[in-house]
Amino acid sequence: MSEPRTDLERLREVALDQHGFVTTAQALESGVSDASLAMMVRRDRLERVAHGVYRVSQVPVTQDEPFMLAVLWTGVPEACLSHETALAVRELSDINPTAIHVTVARRRRIQRAGGEGYVLHREDLTPDQMTWWHQIPIVTIAVAISQCITSGVPTYLIRQAIEQASATGDLLHAERAALTDRLEARHVH
Repeated sequence: MSEPRTDLERLREVALDQHGFVTTAQALESGVSDASLAMMVRRDRLERVAHGVYRVSQVPVTQDEPFMLAVLWTGVPEACLSHETALAVRELSDINPTAIHVTVARRRRIQRAGGEGYVLHREDLTPDQMTWWHQIPIVTIAVAISQCITSGVPTYLIRQAIEQASATGDLLHAERAALTDRLEARHVH
């Protein structure tokens, strides 16, 4: 397969794996200049959807776009879906978050417009605490449940998530026991 020839083709290659989105940093890494990005926006080849994030219109729309956009909006490589959102997208309980939860490293100070529908959490995660869901970075199920215990999600929703994840084999017996103990300890305090 030959290399993409135009700037738009380069961006489309990146966007195909990201639900139609590409960041300014990714564009620059692909050899597309700021001037070329601006020109493609003016010509309606790209849509600027958030600070530093563009939508390539040639890539089909997916239902998971809002989640990918939330992660890319942060502008940091370690960003991932987390907390209530991580349980909701996996359909592990009746949880219905009112915003998209995203976790970034503690050291990150993100101050950009467009994050009104997001809840930003700061936590240093290790690579084994993260995985992928529909090509979007996300915390593991055990981490998501742990985060929800800490953040005060209602007990019945967490119990649902533990039960469903255990039933599907997505939660190891040891993880289930530890999370159940943490959940019960939360009520003692």
